[in-house]
Amino acid sequence: MKNNNNIIPVGRFIVSPMSQAREGGGFDALVSIRSGRGMASVDRVMRFTPQFISPGAALRYARAEGLAWARCH
Repeated sequence: MKNNNNIIPVGRFIVSPMSQAREGGGFDALVSIRSGRGMASVDRVMRFTPQFISPGAALRYARAEGLAWARCH
């Protein structure tokens, strides 16, 4: 999984977009959205269905989706 240390604070959330190579080729976009601290922390990880031809494209998509989710919640 490729992270590139993309940690983006959005209000009470920390958004971390990631890309992951698929076995058959291409890349998946994933995003981790964390909130809370210590034992009260929650980490949501979302994997998106589109397949991307590059890790950069997957990261851009994950970043946009993660930021949109965090801003709406």
